[in-house]
Amino acid sequence: MSSSNNEKVISKASPHTVKKFDLIEEYIKSWAQKLMLNEACNGLVFIDCMCSSGMYTDAEGKFVKGTPVRVAEALLDVARTYTQKQVFLYLNDNSKDKIKELKKHLPSDERNFRIVTSVGDGNELLKTIGLQLNQTNHLHFFLLYDPYDASIDWEALLPFFKNWGEVLINHMISDSIRAISQVKNDSAKKKYEGTYLVDDVKKLIPFGSNKAAYEQRLREIIEFLKGYSERKYYIAAFPFFNTKNSLVYDLVHCTSHEAGFKLFKTTAWKTFGDKSSLKNRHGEEGQLMFDFTGESACKPVVDDYCYDVYSIVSYVQDNFCGKKDVPLEDIWSLLDEHPVFPSDGYRSQIKSVLKQDFGAQMLRQKTEKINFSDKRG
Repeated sequence: MSSSNNEKVISKASPHTVKKFDLIEEYIKSWAQKLMLNEACNGLVFIDCMCSSGMYTDAEGKFVKGTPVRVAEALLDVARTYTQKQVFLYLNDNSKDKIKELKKHLPSDERNFRIVTSVGDGNELLKTIGLQLNQTNHLHFFLLYDPYDASIDWEALLPFFKNWGEVLINHMISDSIRAISQVKNDSAKKKYEGTYLVDDVKKLIPFGSNKAAYEQRLREIIEFLKGYSERKYYIAAFPFFNTKNSLVYDLVHCTSHEAGFKLFKTTAWKTFGDKSSLKNRHGEEGQLMFDFTGESACKPVVDDYCYDVYSIVSYVQDNFCGKKDVPLEDIWSLLDEHPVFPSDGYRSQIKSVLKQDFGAQMLRQKTEKINFSDKRG
């Protein structure tokens, strides 16, 4: 969304923005249910430190609920189901008018359900909450960090990486690609230097329009800040495209929970219609291309910004090509570690494509196994 649009109390939501709302809402619903079933979880904390007004209009002028309203309604249902556990929401924006509008659409507090709204700098709010994280006593948090541009305050996020919870960052790649090569304003330079943790913005100029370079830099920063090299940490990233098929931003999901990592990947694919994004591939889905490596006659066309089930299976085939008696659990474990590919929710489809299109043989034994062909597609 443009800066002028963002200044409006009720701004317009592009189709990719509405899809972002859908993804976050569906994930929070599943995330909350899983955690509340865990006896060690005493409750949930949801934080949206840059929440806007919670209401938008779509291309047809119809009102659309944004993330804070959707999440509040979903978590109220959770609180009413698990009455012995607590649910807290912290919703903040730097606009007094937007918070005033937001309050009109939020449900009322109940005994075990409370919403705290505030007006101010979202990063300052996080620094205050971050100091209290060690006192949360088995409360599990989810932090949504969704700035309007490529501005990330890592100091504010640091405590959340080091504690038991989840962080979802909107990484505005389009802003960086558009502005870094020609930035002259000192405050803008500092913004990009802070976002990518470099001492001089000129070091980012070689990135040019290389989206992967910016994505990799963000991943490196998160891996460094989470601390404890032996600590397992999971990072998943999904791209969002506008109607012109241009990449606008990535949603980067960070967690210590393997279950949360797997759940977010599956939720994203379901939200995008069994793909990893809504990029328009102009009919290339499921298409084959000639393979001049000599390994096979042809192989599926793979788009790194819009994977499909054939992309998953091609990745599996590449890793197990020619191997015999491979337990299916080895395949699911491989996919569970991948930053984009899911296994949960897609196992039947994966097995079907492996068998029908890749010539793999399913073996029925005590433990189901598979023999892979010696060709890669």
